[in-house]
Amino acid sequence: MLHSRSDYDRIQDPYGLIPNDEPVMLLRGQDKFAPELVLIWATKLRLDGGNPEMARMMEDHAQKMIYWQNNVFVKQPDLPC
Repeated sequence: MLHSRSDYDRIQDPYGLIPNDEPVMLLRGQDKFAPELVLIWATKLRLDGGNPEMARMMEDHAQKMIYWQNNVFVKQPDLPC
């Protein structure tokens, strides 16, 4: 799994389902842009005839991110120092 940030290389794929050279992106709950992006993704999945259960799962996940931001922490994404 190919991360854009080397500090995310510790994120594992224990079953080896993601090829080593496949680009992936991690959106954290504290990222102020994450919930909107996840909701857009779910909408695009629905509009493209994708799995509605998966779209609903992602919408629910976006709501958890919104809750996190309202009750725990929110900030702009940044790079490690």
